[in-house]
Amino acid sequence: MPDLQLIKIVKRFGHVEIIHGVDLEVEHGEFVVFVGPSGCGKSTLLRMIAGLEEITDGDIVIDGALVNEIDASKRGLAMVFQSYALYPHMTVRKNLAFGLETVGTPKPVIQERVAEAARILKLEPLLDRRPSQLSGGQRQRVAIGRAIVREPKIFLFDEPLSNLDAELRVQMRVEIAKLHKRLGVTMIYVTHDQVEAMTMADKIVVLRAGRIEQVGSPLDLYNEPHNLFVAGFIGSPQMNFLNATVKGIGEGGTEVSLGDGTAMLLPRGGVGLQPGTPVTLGIRPEHLHVGEDAGGAVIPAVINLVEHLGGETFFYGTVASEESLTIEVPGQAFVDVGVTVPVRLDPALCHLFDGEGRAFPKVPSRAQAA
Repeated sequence: MPDLQLIKIVKRFGHVEIIHGVDLEVEHGEFVVFVGPSGCGKSTLLRMIAGLEEITDGDIVIDGALVNEIDASKRGLAMVFQSYALYPHMTVRKNLAFGLETVGTPKPVIQERVAEAARILKLEPLLDRRPSQLSGGQRQRVAIGRAIVREPKIFLFDEPLSNLDAELRVQMRVEIAKLHKRLGVTMIYVTHDQVEAMTMADKIVVLRAGRIEQVGSPLDLYNEPHNLFVAGFIGSPQMNFLNATVKGIGEGGTEVSLGDGTAMLLPRGGVGLQPGTPVTLGIRPEHLHVGEDAGGAVIPAVINLVEHLGGETFFYGTVASEESLTIEVPGQAFVDVGVTVPVRLDPALCHLFDGEGRAFPKVPSRAQAA
């Protein structure tokens, strides 16, 4: 039985509907990340699960029990917020214990749980300090510890790392992922940062405008996005998109022509597409190669900007159709700005989207078909 079921969840504020019939199942022990742009409804959905926001329609089932009318404090959940929400006048020890004290938990149990949370999160040396004496990362660990001592059925995280600097965010990502492995409990995590989603999740839920666009493992979404939105949102830098026109459909896939006239046969189905139909070709920056090596199609690109990151280099160029192209090159590569270079596209690594933004699946090879 899933730990959490969302059944046709709807949320309206007045006459404005912002969550549109969301269905989702979260299995026990999964680390599920809600990701999407600002305003997509991910935090609202999390707050409805927590019981902090009323649902307009639909059902929320936790551990087999309908909880629509159950108070937040009785749902067996623990939530970690973007703001640390620590009591400034209390020590770390008292902050960890306070929630248990308010519900009458016996003192020996409180001491045991606080000690265990402090051990897990390496907070023992900090137990007698106050929040003002802690760094941002230490405060966030205390906020997580306060959730751990409650021993919840499900942990809920609402953008917990957004207030931290880049280095601390990386460290805390690792800490939360290790915590999930250690505790083995269900976690639901909200972020607008797709890098956090890719590195932490067992399952990603991509949301847009109050609807689920796609659910799957990080690599499933990366390798086989269902539509243009997911393809552009998952991956950094985002996928390149080039306008193309269908030339024909065959057993081997769909033949398209790019804006500069370059023809390519993509091993992607094109059912319903007619010659002359406009489509979009997608390819990720790391799947482009500079140079006229054997195989694939080659298009010229004028380099407008070069970014050196040490371990990798990014070329930002423009093709003949005035469309932008981002090329990721391993290591340290050098090209003068303004120079035209040949860029090779491997058809096997390209994606194809119709006029509605829907992706076409790969065509099975003859060996797979047999």
